[in-house]
Amino acid sequence: MLEIVILAAGKGTRMCSELPKVLHTLAGKPFLQHVLDRSDELASANTFVVVGHGAEMVRKNVRAKQLTFVEQLDQLGTGHAVKQALPHFSGESTVLILYGDVPLISTETLSALVDVVTEKALGLLTVNLQNPTGYGRIVRDSTGTVQAIVEQKDADKDELLISEVNTGVLAVKAKDLKVWLPALSDDNVQKEYLLTDIIAMANKEGKEIVTTQPSQTFEVLGVNNRIQQAELERVFQSAIAGRLMETGVTLLDPSRFDCRGEITAGKDCIIDVNCVFEGDVSLGDGVTIGPNCHIKDAKIGNNVEIKSHTVIESATLGNDVAVGPFARLRPQAVLGDKAKIGNFVEIKKSKIGVNSKVSHLSYVGDAKIGDNVNIGAGTITCNYDGVNKFPTTIADGVFVGSNTALVAPVSLGENVTVAAGSVVTVDVPDDALAVARSRQRNIDGWVRPSKDD
Repeated sequence: MLEIVILAAGKGTRMCSELPKVLHTLAGKPFLQHVLDRSDELASANTFVVVGHGAEMVRKNVRAKQLTFVEQLDQLGTGHAVKQALPHFSGESTVLILYGDVPLISTETLSALVDVVTEKALGLLTVNLQNPTGYGRIVRDSTGTVQAIVEQKDADKDELLISEVNTGVLAVKAKDLKVWLPALSDDNVQKEYLLTDIIAMANKEGKEIVTTQPSQTFEVLGVNNRIQQAELERVFQSAIAGRLMETGVTLLDPSRFDCRGEITAGKDCIIDVNCVFEGDVSLGDGVTIGPNCHIKDAKIGNNVEIKSHTVIESATLGNDVAVGPFARLRPQAVLGDKAKIGNFVEIKKSKIGVNSKVSHLSYVGDAKIGDNVNIGAGTITCNYDGVNKFPTTIADGVFVGSNTALVAPVSLGENVTVAAGSVVTVDVPDDALAVARSRQRNIDGWVRPSKDD
């Protein structure tokens, strides 16, 4: 049985923030949530998160299966932190120890580490760095056997030359932790109870320390400041961009692409620069997305063109649709095949039928619009009376002239024409012309008012 403990009690002083460090985000998701997602993928029986600074905030902002929070009231070192979860461990389990500020660790790396644990061996994740400054060094004897981990502050001149370092991630039998953690001492420069000291204890007892390494160094990099956060963000985004391009997506500049959720794409999609994707986004075949678009939780059909500076949230687009530039599709906007939404148009909680057009400077909310409808520039559905929302229904083949206000609740029948500048307040029957505006009056010889001298 696998149990996981994640250390997440630190304040993160170098982040210069009131937010607990593990709640700062990578790709729109808290660092800690990335680690918890790996925990779920490993199918652990129990996951324990050791919290301290901002504990209540951490509890409210992350989720996982079989999750238990354990509080560390005083931050006295990594060994002390794991000890807080010790009473919860099953005696026969393997315990995997992770860190809430190391967000890019992979499931494959962790699985390989857990697999080496036996009754006679524990697993230690190490990495070789060109610049190991700040990391605990892995000290081996002449046969290559791990003897101990020496922290930077405690290392001598020879030990500082070692390039193999401790990542802090290890897997060990719970029954061994129950012996070793209470025996830890704070007799070190940091005056802390260090988890790394159990390596020497294990070696003394004749346990084998089996080391594994991640496939990529960035997997074990922690975040201590905003610079490191930005660096890992680009690493993460580059990986997503690479996977998309491998499936046939064209990214005009992969360094200016951001995904903060999950994106799937069909064949021959093209994505221009500075586009941001959030939540679950699916693109059909032949989708073209212009620069500076923001798309969240959207399902987009085949051969759709989304022009620059368009915002789409929780919307569904059919095939052969055109949207933008500078358009906004709000939640529950549904566009039928061949629909066209033009510049400075906002659609909210409305269905736009097949081959219908809302091309310019319009707002459509709480509406159902049929097929082959043309909505003129400057048209709005007046759907809100300050308290309640009301529907507008427009049947097939309707033509709405420019600068029209449709005061809901109101219905327009099939093939209705609405004269430009109308304020429509009552239902219009099929095949009728609606003219709802005051008669124009011209006054000859009109003298404009002027200012007094």
